[in-house]
Parts: sequence; structure tokens; C-alpha cells
Amino acid sequence: MELHDLDVTVLGRDLTRQHAGADFTVFDSEHAPADDRLIETLRTGTEDIDLAASPVVLPDFCHKEKSEMPSSIAVATKDAIRPTLTDAALNCGMALITLDVERPPERAVSDFYRKVVERFPNPPTWRRDLKRHEVLRAAVEGADFAAERYDLDQADLDRIEERGRIPIDDLGGAPQAMRDLPWLVVQMSRLRFGSIGPSTHFLEMQQVEEVLDPVAAERLGIHQGQVTIQFHNGGGVLTGQLGALYARRKSASRLLRAEMSVQRPLSHLATARSIGDIKRRLAMFFAEGCPSIPTDHEDGRRALLATRLAMNYGFAYRMATYAALRDIARQTLGSATRLVVDSPHNSIYQEEVDGQAAFVHRHNACRAWPAEMMAGHPAFAETGQPLLLPGTNRTSSYLCLPADGAHRSLYTACHGSGSIISAFERTGRSGPDPLARTTARYRYDGAAPRHVAHLDDNGVNEALRILTTYGLVRPVARMRPFAVLT
Repeated sequence: MELHDLDVTVLGRDLTRQHAGADFTVFDSEHAPADDRLIETLRTGTEDIDLAASPVVLPDFCHKEKSEMPSSIAVATKDAIRPTLTDAALNCGMALITLDVERPPERAVSDFYRKVVERFPNPPTWRRDLKRHEVLRAAVEGADFAAERYDLDQADLDRIEERGRIPIDDLGGAPQAMRDLPWLVVQMSRLRFGSIGPSTHFLEMQQVEEVLDPVAAERLGIHQGQVTIQFHNGGGVLTGQLGALYARRKSASRLLRAEMSVQRPLSHLATARSIGDIKRRLAMFFAEGCPSIPTDHEDGRRALLATRLAMNYGFAYRMATYAALRDIARQTLGSATRLVVDSPHNSIYQEEVDGQAAFVHRHNACRAWPAEMMAGHPAFAETGQPLLLPGTNRTSSYLCLPADGAHRSLYTACHGSGSIISAFERTGRSGPDPLARTTARYRYDGAAPRHVAHLDDNGVNEALRILTTYGLVRPVARMRPFAVLT
């Protein structure tokens, strides 16, 4: 898709939409409109809240049953966090890796995925990958811990959002983390350090079909015909443990619910020093909906520390996955790897909004910082931080950069376009790929891959069209999948 082909007919749409008296900044189009019923859900979750800006609704706006709030949103609050505005397990994210070989034959691809499944089986085992003190180090040191453990290059760390580590010294540092992390939470978090997993998580081999911004592509090390690997995984066991410990969440396994039925009262109620403490903690950590947790109180600072520990652990976890994929690619494909970018799409960061400190909650939406916000950065000072706009394993995906209008969305972009692609196929706006291309779809059961037919790119292009029309991103390259593990 050439840049000049992008439709600008929605440029005149009003970004501000009122719903039940509240303002929302909505990025949608005539062909992919935001669902007003979901905006009502978001309004309910953000009422009575000290907002730093209007909540942002991005393309691919949808509601997954396991989540309290819809996907593809960004909400900025002042002096308080609301964990349920994002995912129960923070730092679910995506990464893009380049290979230095030609497109491998199917035999080599099958060998690659076989090794991946051996390393990351599903259903997962009860293998303990970390010692107790290593869980703490991963939560405190983030990607720095993974770099030491797996011999990662420092240049790889430069390509991770926040360089894979959020400071915690202002919240008590490692000593406070050691006091706050319950023994059982730590023991559970020793399991499965690094993984892919099925469902919406994937490991996809792609080829760069089109370079849309040659200058930016060269700076990012991307070229026509190049083979890439894109993967999407969670942040690891600790992130889900802490998410369930500091909020009442819909997304929890039977085992996690049983654990938290004991651990949450022990952590929050048994340690209370007064009736007031009990009432406040019941309202913050046990209530349904999206309770607010003020950060000017000891309990709020504990919750904020938990979010940072979860984010750091998630960075370390995904780098453990990257290190395993690096080794498997070397063994099976004879290829070196290079990390292009790694970024979470479920996060809580302290950022500046309209000149004031705020907590930006992103739910299935990625941060989009342009070059002017990354002055002096060793990898992204000239480009801004790259971001991924995946389609599905039946369509193209895009590598993008933040554009000049990214501030309009709290410097946020959607992390995918799956719901738009599904809607386009369902309504006849999208059909079979004119060139009849396919993706070899691998499964965890070891069966031979099934070749699934591609769709055209109308759905993912609509998501990109909305983002580019409003000046949130600009595309750098388009990649097409040829194999995937789901």
C-alpha cells in the first residue's frame, strides 16, 4: 500500500465524542466505528475518577470477556491508579526480530517450531526455571537480569521500551519489594520463565514485502525481502499473581482464585492496623469494577510498587523468550538474530500529560513516543520508538513509527486490528487474497502444519488508515506471514 493511497476522508471527523455527559477522544472511521455500548462500559469504569485527559478510544476497540474494560484504550489519571483499566497481567507485549538468512525451506521451518514447542510446551509443565532470589531480581532489575542470565547484547536492551527496567528506588527499592512479595506468590513465579502460549499469543515468521519509508527502514535495519519473526506473549506468572493480589479480577484460573482467596486477606486484611485500614483496603483491593487507588497513601504506594515489579518482571520474561528463540534460530536456521523493538501493550506508566504528572493506563494499546521525546536515545533518537500493528496470520502486518499527531492519543496506538479484520470478513468488505497465498499453521500437538488461506489486507489497512489519517503513526514496512505457531 503506497502512502499516497491512504484515504483522508475521515480527517474532518470530530475526535471528541460525548457520552452520558463525559468526553472521550475517539479514533474511528465510517467503516470501523467505535461501539457506543463499549464506550458506555468505559464511561462506567472512569466515572468519579480524577482524569488527566479525556479517555482515548483507538481502532480495534472491542471487549474481551476476561477483561473488565474494553481493549484498545488509554486512560490518564492524576494521583491514583486503577489496575482494572488495563489487563490483569501487566506487560503482555510484542517483539520483532530480524534474521540474516533467506526465507528458509519448510523442513527448516518445521524444525524451528518443533524445537520451540519442546522448549515451551503447552499445556505447560510445572518446571521451576528460577530460584527465589532470581524472581526478586527479575522483578527489580527487569531486562538487566535477563541480559546477564542469557548473555544478551546491550544493543538488544536499547531496543526495549524503557530499556526494560522501571526504577523502584522511590518506592522502597529491593528491600520493600522483598517485604511486599508473599512467599507463595514468589514460589508460583518460579515457574515457566519465558514462554509463548496459544490463544491470542503467537510466534510468526514473516517476510518484508514492502518498504514504505526507506530512510526509516534503513535506520531500523529493515529491508525488502527480509525474514522476520514477530512474537506476542504475556509477562509471566508473577504479573498475573500481582494483578490478582491488588485487585478483584475477572481473569483468573481456578487455581489462582483459590490461592488468592487466602493470600489477598493475608496480605491486605491481616496486616491492617485499624478498622479504617480494613475498610480502605476492602474498597481498593476487593471491590468489583474499577476502584481507584490513591498513590499518596502507603497502600497506594504498595500497589504502585507492585505494578512496577510486574512491568520489570514482564520485560525480563519476554527477553528470556527472545533468548530462547535466538538460540533455536541459530540451531535450526543457521541464522543470527537482531531485536528491532520490544514493547508492552498492557501497562501503567507515570508520564507527563498536558504538563502535569499522570498515570497512563494502556489496555491492549502500545506507547507511541516520537523522536522528540527520545532525544539522546541510543537506538531511537532519530526515529522514535517503533511499534507493531499486526493483522492476523492470514493478513499482512505493519511496522510503524509514531507521527506528529501522536499527542492526540496520549501517545498511544492500537496493538492490532483483529476485530476490524473479522468484521470486514463477516460483512463482505474483505475476501480471499487475490494471489491465493497461505500460512503454514503449526500447533503444540506436533501435528503437521495446516495451510490456511490468506485474506486481502482491507481490514488491517483500515486500522492503519485511521491511525495515519489522524497523524498518530506512519508506516515503515509491511510484512506478510508464511508460518505461525498458535
